[in-house]
Amino acid sequence: MSDLMNQPLLEVKDLKQHFNINMGLFKSKPLKAVDGVSFSIRKGETLGLVGESGCGKTTVGRTILHLYKPTSGEVWYNGKRIATKEDINEFRKKATMVFQDPYSSLNPRMTVSDIIGEPLDVHKLYSSKEERRERILELMGHVGLNSEHASRYAHEFSGGQRQRIGIARALAVNPDFIVCDEPVSALDVSIQAQVINMFDELQEKLGLTYLFIAHDLLVVRHISDRIAVMYLGKMVELADAEEIYNHPLHPYSKSLLSAVPVPDPKIARANQRIMLTGDIPSPLNAPSGCPFRTRCPHATKLCAESMPEFREVSSGHFVACHHMD
Repeated sequence: MSDLMNQPLLEVKDLKQHFNINMGLFKSKPLKAVDGVSFSIRKGETLGLVGESGCGKTTVGRTILHLYKPTSGEVWYNGKRIATKEDINEFRKKATMVFQDPYSSLNPRMTVSDIIGEPLDVHKLYSSKEERRERILELMGHVGLNSEHASRYAHEFSGGQRQRIGIARALAVNPDFIVCDEPVSALDVSIQAQVINMFDELQEKLGLTYLFIAHDLLVVRHISDRIAVMYLGKMVELADAEEIYNHPLHPYSKSLLSAVPVPDPKIARANQRIMLTGDIPSPLNAPSGCPFRTRCPHATKLCAESMPEFREVSSGHFVACHHMD
């Protein structure tokens, strides 16, 4: 990989996103959806972000794009911190999002042409109506839609086609970085493969960088260069995709990977499923110390007393665990 590819395009430093929840009688309590997350993504790389529902994956993506104002922490893009309104506006010309649900993320009152063209209108990225139209048709071609689809409405399309419209809209501003928020979880398995392959092709063709959020570990392994594992608002492990699959170190990562189906019956029988006991704690009442300790088979008194440091244990492999060994 060249030096240019090794430069971090995006850096997230100690990002926190807390939501105040009304508890009644004028009392509120912070829900720590994201609680001190740090990572970087190199140019042209795909970082997969995985974890259970409610662990804060989507909130990380939305907070990076400042769809939610960060409670604290820093987001750096191309060596510049995103802080002011002007920074955010410029950042959004280079960073966009593909949303999870293709049924609710598209305006039913707008034609496909208007949906894809909306970012062009917002950022004034054309000089004539003809240029706008040509750009929309070019974007539709990138995602495998025909020109006759331009005048139709979103409800006339299947789920896979709607997601293609959403991807074309995300590409409209000619971005460098895209947050993919579970973009295939609402699609049939056969369509998922087509859309994932399209993401790969677009990355190669347009030089894109992805933060790919998902809960399907097979999908993440296929598309990601590195994988980060989240639990209850915190990052517990980060490593190259093959490293995390072959040598997971955190007990939670081991449990997740033990649940991945294996097509070979002999290997599947030999694999031992690691079942977690106990309920998932609420982020409103997170346990002290390590958030995973209430379900961890190796938890000790130390785990209740302090949060383990997210540290590098081998080249590029980061883990937050007191008893990693």
